[in-house]
Amino acid sequence: MANQNQNGYADLEKQMLILHDHEEKHFMSSEIVRDVILGVSDGLTVPFALAAGLSGADVSSSIILIAGIAEVAAGAISMGLGGYLAAKSEADHYMKELKREQDEIIAVPDTEAAEVAEILSQYGAEPHEYGPVVNALRRNPQAWLDFMMKFELGLEKPDPMRAVQSAMTIAFSYIIGGLVPLVPYMLIPNATRAVVASVILTIVALMIFGFAKGHFTGTQPFKSALQTAFIGAIASAAAYSIAKLFQAYHH
Repeated sequence: MANQNQNGYADLEKQMLILHDHEEKHFMSSEIVRDVILGVSDGLTVPFALAAGLSGADVSSSIILIAGIAEVAAGAISMGLGGYLAAKSEADHYMKELKREQDEIIAVPDTEAAEVAEILSQYGAEPHEYGPVVNALRRNPQAWLDFMMKFELGLEKPDPMRAVQSAMTIAFSYIIGGLVPLVPYMLIPNATRAVVASVILTIVALMIFGFAKGHFTGTQPFKSALQTAFIGAIASAAAYSIAKLFQAYHH
């Protein structure tokens, strides 16, 4: 009987470890996917609209290419910095709430214990079931603190490298996406022909990206592909039309 109990506890601990590893990988991968989506979507759309707008102003491919590369560089830095600051703010917020929760556990332990009981009762646990859990947490302040952070505040401990990883991922993704609409201007000297090739290439890239985004985010891939391509097409058409209007006005 003792051996069965030991085996049961060992199996339970093994399952909990596997579940923990799975949740951590899933959590991290979702953040990376989010950063890639943010970088690539803006990278494909903004330089695409800029290049289309300059093409509408009848400038040469070389000027469009220079302006486009400058925009990609500036955009990557700006987006990367934004990702860094956002992740850093999340980490700072977590540490602030961690300190506050730690102080409350020390200052008002009975109140915090009552909050644990209330949280567990919301999951259907009865007093005789969650009572031992509350007592066990009170004997382990670190586990108690972790429990309150996750289940009361809904906060996960951030990766210390998250801010740097987010900045690099977003910036690199922006560069990859931003170079796509500029490739035709590298190969075709005539801006009028280059813009047609750029539109075709970028729309195809937006559809592929939208399909992949839909696949990773769990939405309908084909619907996501059409929506992403439509948004990019609207942005470029608006920029091209505005440039043509200004050009006609000044003439």
